[in-house]
Amino acid sequence: MALRITTWNVNGIRNPFGYQPWRDKRSFEAMFDILEADIICFQETKIQRKDLRDDMVLVPGFDCYWSLPRYKKGYSGVVIYTRNSKCAPVRAEEGIAGGLCPPNSTTPFRDLLEEEQIGGYPTMEQLSETEFDAATLDAEGRCVILEFPAFVLIGTYCPAERDETRTHFRTAFLKVLDARIRNLAKMGKRVVWVGDLNISREEIDTAMAEESQRKNEVDHVGWMSSPARRLFNQLLVEGKVYGERDEGREEQILWDVCRDFHPGRKGMYTCWETKVNARPGNYGARIDYVVCSHDMKEWWSDSNIQEGLMGSDHCPVYAVFKDKVTIQGEEKHILDLVNPPGMFENGIRKVPWSTKNLLPMSGKLIEEFDGRRNIKDMFTKRWSATPLVSSTPPAPSKESLSPVRAPLLASPIPNATNVSGSQIIAAQTSKQSVSKSNGLKRSFSSTNPGPAAKKTKPEASISKGQKSLKGFFTTQAPKLEAPLQSPVSSPEKEQTATALLPVPTPSPARTERSVEDELAASFEAKKSWDKLFARPVAPKCEHDEPCKTMLTKKPGVNCGRSFWMCNRPLGPSGSKERGTQWRCCTFIWASDWDTRQEPR
Repeated sequence: MALRITTWNVNGIRNPFGYQPWRDKRSFEAMFDILEADIICFQETKIQRKDLRDDMVLVPGFDCYWSLPRYKKGYSGVVIYTRNSKCAPVRAEEGIAGGLCPPNSTTPFRDLLEEEQIGGYPTMEQLSETEFDAATLDAEGRCVILEFPAFVLIGTYCPAERDETRTHFRTAFLKVLDARIRNLAKMGKRVVWVGDLNISREEIDTAMAEESQRKNEVDHVGWMSSPARRLFNQLLVEGKVYGERDEGREEQILWDVCRDFHPGRKGMYTCWETKVNARPGNYGARIDYVVCSHDMKEWWSDSNIQEGLMGSDHCPVYAVFKDKVTIQGEEKHILDLVNPPGMFENGIRKVPWSTKNLLPMSGKLIEEFDGRRNIKDMFTKRWSATPLVSSTPPAPSKESLSPVRAPLLASPIPNATNVSGSQIIAAQTSKQSVSKSNGLKRSFSSTNPGPAAKKTKPEASISKGQKSLKGFFTTQAPKLEAPLQSPVSSPEKEQTATALLPVPTPSPARTERSVEDELAASFEAKKSWDKLFARPVAPKCEHDEPCKTMLTKKPGVNCGRSFWMCNRPLGPSGSKERGTQWRCCTFIWASDWDTRQEPR
């Protein structure tokens, strides 16, 4: 099978394992086999360096390259996995501006020797167009770049415009990324750009176009001319750009691979809002892409989305290379072009992959994982050839004959004459371990009795306590204690002592009826408590189904108020509908609904 690239925003690198089909085996190796992918780019890993584990770094048959956030922990993050049997990059970098340093180095990528660089770094003039320096732009763990002999692979998680505070950072990131891609193209290098770009290219790529235009009070031209969408379309061949192009962005150099295979397909969305359960109704947007240099448009045999694979609020997007591609008028096998020269010839491996092919950016060279090539190495110990126990037992010392250890040595061993010294030591060790596990406290108290041991209460005085919940509601009749016996012997003293003793007042006899009344009252009290702590009774929506409760988070007078609404997902229109299978118009404030009433 030819080379396959898959990009997926996993919304937490372990998040997919809570869903099928990943839940059964819960391993990245099995996941990659199901995806049938050879190069996998994950975005939004949401993990820190200290949380990296063997199963996600030492994946059998794969290498990995990480970009993790420097300051905001558990946020963003990108990783690219490559299958060693199919491909091996020749260079690897982190970040879009080249301002970060390789592992165990203080020299930034952009200042390395020319043969060690990927190149295409933004110039000082290009960086000056933004309000952020290179280090700030690359500090959030948003980009990994791998270079293969045939092309440069850029995997990104572009910033989203959640609010106005992130608008400038998002625009700056995209401008610098645009400059890097164009600079690489000017160097004669092909580019494959994958990832979550957080941009819907056109109206066909989002179900929220009309709503967004109405919300922002713009028309179609204004919506298409938003800074991020305009930058993206200026890169794409056949991208729609209104007005004159920006200076330095006159040339369209990239090709939308997935849209090329499905030019008029509507509803080809890759991301859905989970808060409103928009995925069943396919009310989403296409913001995950595989794009490539325009001269690579004929290199692909297939590309599509995998909306049926669960595990995130995004779905995977893939693209498959043809087995043979034309490069500079010559037909070559794709495996010859994604491996170091000489490793493959006409698609047949000539040189086996080895650890010498690991790059400094490889996850397997991270200090915590270096020296271990797979998870099994974690449980393997290297034992020396010298036996740890001598065949001749040493002579017992005085310490070994102490009162605690003497019984162990004195314990009988059957056929002691035929038992070797090592077997005696093994038997003693086993005896000691059993003794420690079964009676460590008992042996300690017997050999060193302390004051606490003498004051131990008799076993009969320990209360057994309540045995069941029913006993909490059952009232037991008080027990009448026997009259105290006076130690005096003479009649006068006995009479005096009897007078001093309290005379118990006999309680009236409890009838069977009174006991039943007490039990009934106790169960009524229990029922009241159960009702108090029970879940509130939900009202019914127009579909005659229980509603779900939500909390208002939008700033305003109603912020913090709870309300009831239809539990069904939004439909393709993105609005509440009447008389359809999608979310109806039911809306009830929680304060207006008496939760104690039965559902209607």
